[in-house]
Amino acid sequence: MEIGGLQKLTLIDYPGRLAATVFIIGCDFRCPFCYSPELVLPEKIKNQPRIPEKDFFDFLKKRKGLLEGVVICGGEPTIHQKLPDFCQKIKKLGYLIKLDTNGSNPEMLKKLINPPPSLRSKSGEGLIDYVAMDIKAPKAKYSEAAGVKVNIKKIEESINILKNDKIDCEFRTTVVPTIHKKEDIIKIAQWLSPAKRYYLQNFRPEKTINPKFEKIKPYPQEYLLEIQKVISPFFEICQVR
Repeated sequence: MEIGGLQKLTLIDYPGRLAATVFIIGCDFRCPFCYSPELVLPEKIKNQPRIPEKDFFDFLKKRKGLLEGVVICGGEPTIHQKLPDFCQKIKKLGYLIKLDTNGSNPEMLKKLINPPPSLRSKSGEGLIDYVAMDIKAPKAKYSEAAGVKVNIKKIEESINILKNDKIDCEFRTTVVPTIHKKEDIIKIAQWLSPAKRYYLQNFRPEKTINPKFEKIKPYPQEYLLEIQKVISPFFEICQVR
C-alpha cells in the first residue's frame, strides 16, 4: 500500500476510540472541494512523501496497548486490491479498524465485511469494524459533486450493504455552498432513510482540488443546525460536526 501520511493520534476520527489515521494514496473521485489534492491528483501525488509500510507497522507494534484503533482513509482506500491484506496485518496486531470510503467499490466493501476464510481471523470476524461512507450529493447531482461520472448503482449498493449488514457505520455529507442547498440535504436524508447515523460536516475552504473553492464562504453553523432539525426524524442519530 502506498501510504501518504500518518496521524499518530486522533480522538475524533474513530468514535469512542483512541486511534491513529493512515492516509492511502489514490482516488477515483475528483470532488472539487476535496482537502487532500496531494493524495488524489497525479501531478501532486508524485511529490507526496511516502511512509514505508514497514515503518507504519513498526509504529503500530510500539503503540499496542496505547491505541485501540486504526482509521484507514485516503484518497479512496477501496480502489486498492491489496487493502484486505493490509487490513489483515493490522487486525493481527489487535487493532480495531475504521474505514472511510466514498462507496464506489461495493465489491471490496463486501470482501472487507465478510472476507473469504483465508483472510478471516481465528474468531471468524471481518476485516473492518466501522465504516464511514461519504454521501456526496442527491442522486441527480452526484457526478457534479464527485467531479467524475459516477455509477450511482454502485453507490446505492454500498449504502444497502451498510444498512443491511450488522457492521457499525455512519453516513456523512460535507455541505458545500454552490453544490448543496437545504433541499439537496433533505433529498439525501430521504434517500438514506431509515439509517442509524447521519452527520453534516461544514465545508472548509482550504487547499481544495479546484482552487476556486478556496474562496467560497462556508454556510453559517446556524444554517446547518436548521437543516439538522428538519432531517433528524429520518435517523436514530443526526448531528452537525
